[in-house]
Amino acid sequence: MKSALVTGGSRGIGHGIATRMAELGYSLTITARDSTALDAVAEGLSAAGAPRVVTVAADLADRDAADRIVEAHASAFGSMDALVLNAGVGTAGSIADYPMRRFDKTLDVNFRAPFQVLQNSIPLLRRGVEENPDGGAKVIALASMAGVYSEAGLAVYGATKAAMLSLVETLNAEESGNGISGTSIAPGYVDTDMSDWTKDKIPADTMIRVGDIVELAASVLRLSSRAVVPRLVVTRAGAGLGA
Repeated sequence: MKSALVTGGSRGIGHGIATRMAELGYSLTITARDSTALDAVAEGLSAAGAPRVVTVAADLADRDAADRIVEAHASAFGSMDALVLNAGVGTAGSIADYPMRRFDKTLDVNFRAPFQVLQNSIPLLRRGVEENPDGGAKVIALASMAGVYSEAGLAVYGATKAAMLSLVETLNAEESGNGISGTSIAPGYVDTDMSDWTKDKIPADTMIRVGDIVELAASVLRLSSRAVVPRLVVTRAGAGLGA
């Protein structure tokens, strides 16, 4: 039985990827802060085809959250075929005025927690490789165009996403020869509630669709262990690079 862990799986891109994985027959562990939302999403994932769904309500700003999440998956499934690092916070602010308390939370949620989840998951991913050496185990990390091209007001957010790009490429240097490969997806603005703050300037109907990102993730999941795609950069039509 294939299993996957998806952080931030209750809405937006994370929910879209989790739904597709359910349709592909994965059992799932999904995380988010809101337990009520998770329960509702779990019902939908089961209806979509997931043999089993485990939910973990957790705030990734808490230092013990990563341990609890991976322990729950290990207890339920014993191995892991895919890890989707999707949870994150997106806050804007200039370098001159950015509050350090917000800096700490952004760094914790967008980089420290994903690093810890990944680190704790590697033994489970290695077991996934043992069970399916031809397919291997996949790590998909949602980065951002802001981690590739700088944008005023997104210094801290962009820095955390650049760190995720580097983390995934280092994972490939260390583990892809053993069957664990990582792919970062770095899109421009996607039509989710995380982008609501800029929809007065960038209309929602010009943003990348969640379904486009889901299709890319699904394609990565189908690759053999011989193929590694370190990053996928997705721009908005007509916007050019960095938008």
